[in-house]
Amino acid sequence: MSRDLTPRWYSPAEVAVLLGFGLSKVKMKIATGELRSIKDGKYRRILPEWVDDYVRDQVARQEAA
Repeated sequence: MSRDLTPRWYSPAEVAVLLGFGLSKVKMKIATGELRSIKDGKYRRILPEWVDDYVRDQVARQEAA
């Protein structure tokens, strides 16, 4: 029985792949607060809904311009 496991959170590197960004761009967006994250020990983690929030914010910003 094979069950697909959906990630509960992503690393910055995984988010970079998802969004088509470089890792440094993701880290910059985390540092500026544009992309929400938490610290889990020595690692940064991003919830899938926070990635969705970021994308929604970018679309809303473009539509408002």
